[in-house]
Amino acid sequence: MNSPKWLDRILYPFAHHTIELQSGQLHYVDEGQGEPIVFVHGTPTWSFVWRQQIKALSRTCRCIAPDHLGFGLSDKPMDFSYTPEAHAQNLEQLIDQLQLKDITLVVHDFGGPIGLSYAFRHPENVKRLIILNTWMWSLENEKQMMKISSFLNGRVGQFLYLNLGFSPRMLLPKGYHQKRHLSKVVHQHYLKPLNNSRNRMGTWHFAVALKESGLWFASLWEQREKLRTIPKMILWGEKDKLLPLHLLEQWQQAFPEAVVKRFEAGHFVQEEKGGEIADSIKDFI
Repeated sequence: MNSPKWLDRILYPFAHHTIELQSGQLHYVDEGQGEPIVFVHGTPTWSFVWRQQIKALSRTCRCIAPDHLGFGLSDKPMDFSYTPEAHAQNLEQLIDQLQLKDITLVVHDFGGPIGLSYAFRHPENVKRLIILNTWMWSLENEKQMMKISSFLNGRVGQFLYLNLGFSPRMLLPKGYHQKRHLSKVVHQHYLKPLNNSRNRMGTWHFAVALKESGLWFASLWEQREKLRTIPKMILWGEKDKLLPLHLLEQWQQAFPEAVVKRFEAGHFVQEEKGGEIADSIKDFI
C-alpha cells in the first residue's frame, strides 16, 4: 500500500504490511528480526503510538504492531461489529497467519483485553506479558466511566464522536500529563486517520464497549489464573486522567509476582516516556 501524504516518514519510517480479513484489510508493522514482540494499541491510537519502542527494539527483536480495523491505516468498514471481541479475533488471525511463536505481548488501553484474550486462548504461545494502563475486568463499579459510556451510547454521544471527532480532539490530549509530548505534528497523526464520521466508527464503538462489553471483560477476569505462570511486567503512567490509579492496584493484587514500574506520565505513557518504556521492555526480555 502507498503511504498517505500526511504520514511523516521520519516519525514513522516503517514498511507497510497488510492481511485480508473477512471484514477488510488490516495494516500492520513488522520490523526487525529475533524474538517476536506484538504491540496492541487502544483508542483512538494506532501502531503509530508504539513508534519509539519499535525503532529501539527492532534492532534486536521482531516488532509487530497491527492497526485494528477502524484505526490507523487499516480499513474502516461500515459492516464490522467493532466490539473488543471481534478485534481480538482479528489479532488472533494475524498472529496465526504470521506463525509467530513464543511472543512477548505488549498491551495498552483497549489493547489490554484484546491482547490478553489471545493469551487466555493460547497461554503456551505467550512468553511474556507487558501491561500498560489498561484493564481486563468489568468496569461496572467505575460509576463515572459507566455514566459516560451510557451517555455516549445515545444520540448526542454518537454525534460528538462521529461528527465532531471527540475522541482524538478532546480525549486524546487529556491522556498526556505533559502536553509538550503531543506536538501539533504528532496530534495530526491521530486526527488524520479519523478525518470523517465514517472513519470514526471504531472510536465510538470502543466508548460504548466500556459498558456494553462488560460481560466479556468479566469472562476474561475469571480466567486470570491461566496467566499465573507467564512472566509479567506492568508499566504504568500514574498521572493518568482517563483511567483511575486504583486499576493498577487491582493488577498488583491479582499478580503480586509481576514487576511493576511507575512513571510520572499520563495515559499514553509510551508516548511521554518512549525511551524509558523501550529500555524497560528490552531489560525484561
